[in-house]
Amino acid sequence: MDREPTFWVRDVPVYGDTILSPMARYSDVPFRTLCRAYGSAMSYTEFVPAGALLHAENPMWRRLDVHPGGEKPMVFQIFGFNAQELLEAALVIQEWGPDIIDINMGCSAPQVSKHGAGVGMMRRPKLVEETFRLLGKHLEVPVTGKIRIGWDDASRNFVEIARIMEDNGASLVAIHGRTRFQKYQGAADWEAIAELKRSVTIPVIGNGDVKTAVDIDRMKARTGCDAVMIGRGAIGNPWIFERKAREDVIFAEILDAIRLHLQEMLAYYGEPEGLKRFSRHLKKYLSGLALKHYRKRLLAADDKDEFERILQELETAVL
Repeated sequence: MDREPTFWVRDVPVYGDTILSPMARYSDVPFRTLCRAYGSAMSYTEFVPAGALLHAENPMWRRLDVHPGGEKPMVFQIFGFNAQELLEAALVIQEWGPDIIDINMGCSAPQVSKHGAGVGMMRRPKLVEETFRLLGKHLEVPVTGKIRIGWDDASRNFVEIARIMEDNGASLVAIHGRTRFQKYQGAADWEAIAELKRSVTIPVIGNGDVKTAVDIDRMKARTGCDAVMIGRGAIGNPWIFERKAREDVIFAEILDAIRLHLQEMLAYYGEPEGLKRFSRHLKKYLSGLALKHYRKRLLAADDKDEFERILQELETAVL
């Protein structure tokens, strides 16, 4: 590749400044592949509990599947509340060929955080220190972490945690500009992201309230972050990675994305599972369009051939 990397994660070049966020139930192989086609610069898996990687093969392992055509850079994300267990899990998955291993310290789900994993790790700085020291010592690939600004407004310790990470070998930090208490409510604190960027020397990825193409450059200008991570704003809107406004996307382009995404879903999950899982994405692609009749029929389609017939009907009616 002739162009210069946008930034480096230690020795891993990243070409681009928009990245699909790891999201449970969404950041699977098909959706990552679609978003990469539209410009997402790096792939994060859904997160996997460290303990699940230390037992016999189980459904959680599938979250670390990679597209047969390759996804580089590829980030495997794990979570846990025990440094030794996280190390053992990381050593297992390092053999599967990731470019980077990421520790999730941002998940606010009670079933994760109340046990001290996800954002719960931020309440235990010594655990963060031990985890990154161990992984940095024993892994060959770069180690990174995704955090929030803290547990709640009384414990906004994101700078402390990020410095601990950097001091113990972390190569990048991604930050969601909300506390665990906020979950996904209220405004993301972009000023906190800016403060973090000023406080560490490793690359910083900003996350939170990036809903439109314009928001990407607004966040970069406000925070100085090296890249922008996009989660919910990318569902049904892969054009955001191209910095294309959703209102400028013509209907033919929506149909192209639907077909490409469904093709990847069927290739990965097969029928009928791929079609069933695609329904949550289809609703987003067609959101805001006066196509209720066709949407209901598409969601009720029994197989890919029926889905395509209805889609062709829709195409003829609209174009």
